[in-house]
Amino acid sequence: MNQSEVNQRKLSNAKRLPLAGQRILIGRAKHQASALSVQVKKLGAQVLEIPFIEIRKPRSYRPLDEALMNIQNYDWLILTSVNGVEAVWERLQKLRLAPAKLKHLKIAAIGPATKKAVEDRGCKVHVVPKQYVAESVVKSLNGRVKGKRVLLARARVARDVIPRELRAFGAKVDVVEAYETVVPKSSRDRLQKAFSEPKRRPTIATFTSSSMARNFVALVGSKTAQTAVKHGLRLASIGSITSATLRELGLPVHVEAKQFTIPGLAKAVQRLKP
Repeated sequence: MNQSEVNQRKLSNAKRLPLAGQRILIGRAKHQASALSVQVKKLGAQVLEIPFIEIRKPRSYRPLDEALMNIQNYDWLILTSVNGVEAVWERLQKLRLAPAKLKHLKIAAIGPATKKAVEDRGCKVHVVPKQYVAESVVKSLNGRVKGKRVLLARARVARDVIPRELRAFGAKVDVVEAYETVVPKSSRDRLQKAFSEPKRRPTIATFTSSSMARNFVALVGSKTAQTAVKHGLRLASIGSITSATLRELGLPVHVEAKQFTIPGLAKAVQRLKP
């Protein structure tokens, strides 16, 4: 078989992949986008990575540092993202606190990626909810936190479901800012350009959080977002909370992941037929 025939076979095989011909917009933070990109590329998609969200250090680490310096006073640590895990362990290192100081804690992680990030750092995760959302975290901890001190390390702006409900269960909950998410203004021009050029225009946009949904509309404008949908853009959501936010913003949800994970979202996207 000559090189021309090899190339022709490769092209033919690529056309048979489930996402062949799809241009997928991935708006995860720059350092996190590759996980989803790799999976959809293997399925034949073209990928356009333009972040709708940027992860930044908090304005002050003082609350987090004070909590970590007194970590022996806590019974539970709740982590709702890989970003939170990274921030906590970075501060432990900065404060020269041995990770062994966390060994007495019961740790709850919102999902498998967060669980893995904790375990990769040598700690055991005791609770991972069946569904990877705040409400399921609360349900998993019902009956286990009464009279306990709980440390919740999370983004600066987040839903208050976990602290509110755990306090109702009788827990004492301290919420500390581990990082903040902001709108990356540099993405505005790139997104507008992508939607204005038919050959580059995405056919599917993916959303892995409510923050991403809100930031997308903030970057492109509600009218542009709705027009893009009218022209064929399909929206894929990682789960029910993100889907609800998209609908609140006046946007449809064409497919929702059955499992609220990046692999689950990649599988969901395959259900969107050209």
